[in-house]
Amino acid sequence: MNTKMIKYLVGYILKTEALLMLLPCLVALVYREKTGYYFLFGSVICALVGYLISRKKPDNTVFYLKEGCVTTALSWIALSFFGCLPFYLSGEIPKFIDALFETISGFTTTGASILSDIEVLSHCTLFWRSFTHWIGGMGVLVFILAIMPMTNGSSMNLMKAESPGPSVGKLVPKVRQTARILYIIYFALTVLQFILLIIGKMPVFDALTTSIGTAGTGGFGIKNDSLASYSTYIQWVVTIFMLLFGINFNAYYLILIKNIKSVFSLEEVRYYFYIVIGAVGIIFVHLLQTATSISKALTDASFQVASIISTTGFSTTDFDQWSGTCKTVLVLLTFTGACAGSTAGGMKISRITILIKSIFKELRAYIHPKSIHHITIEGKKIDDDVSRSANAYLATFFVIFAASLFLVSFEDHDFVTNFTAVATTMNNVGPGLELVGPTCNFGFFNPFTKLVLMFDMLAGRLELFPLLLVFHPTLWKDVLDNRKKRRKKQNIL
Repeated sequence: MNTKMIKYLVGYILKTEALLMLLPCLVALVYREKTGYYFLFGSVICALVGYLISRKKPDNTVFYLKEGCVTTALSWIALSFFGCLPFYLSGEIPKFIDALFETISGFTTTGASILSDIEVLSHCTLFWRSFTHWIGGMGVLVFILAIMPMTNGSSMNLMKAESPGPSVGKLVPKVRQTARILYIIYFALTVLQFILLIIGKMPVFDALTTSIGTAGTGGFGIKNDSLASYSTYIQWVVTIFMLLFGINFNAYYLILIKNIKSVFSLEEVRYYFYIVIGAVGIIFVHLLQTATSISKALTDASFQVASIISTTGFSTTDFDQWSGTCKTVLVLLTFTGACAGSTAGGMKISRITILIKSIFKELRAYIHPKSIHHITIEGKKIDDDVSRSANAYLATFFVIFAASLFLVSFEDHDFVTNFTAVATTMNNVGPGLELVGPTCNFGFFNPFTKLVLMFDMLAGRLELFPLLLVFHPTLWKDVLDNRKKRRKKQNIL
């Protein structure tokens, strides 16, 4: 275990967070808010701690997938811990556990809030809440890879550990170049949405926070009613971009290199839009019975389907008041999520596709036991390792889900509240139903329940295994054994 390189990277990431934390300070200058001093103080602390643990670059910079997973998990924990300090020190979120919950929810792009009145917050705090979504959407480690060269395949191990989806591939031969392309696409889409919102006469600050919140598929709004008070045009712009950020970014790269025909061959993307169209159709039909107009029913149905399947979590209406069928569709979309290689959370459509095809493969094996069957995606045979990994992920997901649901039940709230609270945090969606519905918040939970849900948010964003690996006893036994060996060598010398 290359612990020195892990500490070096975590320190490097904290120094990056220190720089990013200066942006809210600029917002505070524009709006003349004293809260900006707390972000400046937080930035100094980040920079100092980051410098202390990354003063010297290790001689051995090579590390493998296990180091990549541990680095990823520890980096996200460190980001959240130091990122919440301005919230807590400024007193805008007076309890540290609440400040940490809000920050983890931001970085993991969950959007579950403990705040009952968002509009009383300062502009710089509102900006930082939304900006954590943008940072966490593509992943800060992917950003690090774009600016810091690494060797011997170490960068690919780091990218695999952070990027969501059952598999991670390179768009171009070099991982550093791939990371840059991903961020260019990410930034370009964010800017395009911002421009379209400005055209719709949305205030600049509102357009900025909404764009970066949509890009990260996070869902922190700056209004108590989320996006309900904005125009239909603005709601449709956000709907479209929520769907766009739920698409595998490989599709955008194919468009950039003018290989548009290949985009239509992406099986996961096709299924993604089939699910969206089907879900919108079902909810639209049900909303027609109570909606004031056809356009209103279509707008609300499209917006909420896009919001939930992309795991963004914005809302324009209280969907907790919808029919049982509509709410069931939304809960199913919560688990489904969008495409692998996007900024969305959830299980990912590619995994569910592999699972369904595995079921049919087993059925065919029963009918024709002597024949050989393979699972194919986009006409290509997938390795048994990929199929096994997807199945292991889904099994692990439901084990953690069941354990979390059991622990959350100690607080003795109703089952729907508990179930959807765990579902929306593990899938990084945000709003659930009943007490955690779109008009409510997570502030009423006790500290223990909040810790469980924070773990779920981190586990969901990091695809379970990187976070679980940190708690594996064998890993730390290896670390201790390596330290003992080094001490023996030093004593001999």
